[in-house]
Amino acid sequence: MDRKGYQGYQGYQEQGINEMSPAELLLLLYDELVKRLFRAGLALDKKDYGLFEASVDRGLDIIHYLDDTLDMQYPISRNLNRLYDYFCFELNRVKAGRNKTELDRVKTMVGELRDSFREAQKAEEQGQDAGGQA
Repeated sequence: MDRKGYQGYQGYQEQGINEMSPAELLLLLYDELVKRLFRAGLALDKKDYGLFEASVDRGLDIIHYLDDTLDMQYPISRNLNRLYDYFCFELNRVKAGRNKTELDRVKTMVGELRDSFREAQKAEEQGQDAGGQA
């Protein structure tokens, strides 16, 4: 793809992201986080430590972004803040020790949290659909 075509594609992607709801963006971030942690596990299995560290670092970046965007006026945000701190602490330990067992545990927890947000989004959409049909 030439440079002009790539710029057009990138603009298309940005436009799609700008049109997403906050819930869709949240799920996109969680999907990317799970993907990065999965990639870190594969890299660790292959002893590709550069990719492993880059994947964990990208996961940490995503968690920091999620934490930075919390609206602390809601009680759940304080709980998520503590959970994100825990994820960061554990992922830094995983990175330092190249610990696959702990990585898998954090990846499972992140996946469960993502699934909870996905279910909440579905329930909200169903509630809106039911409310709009009255």
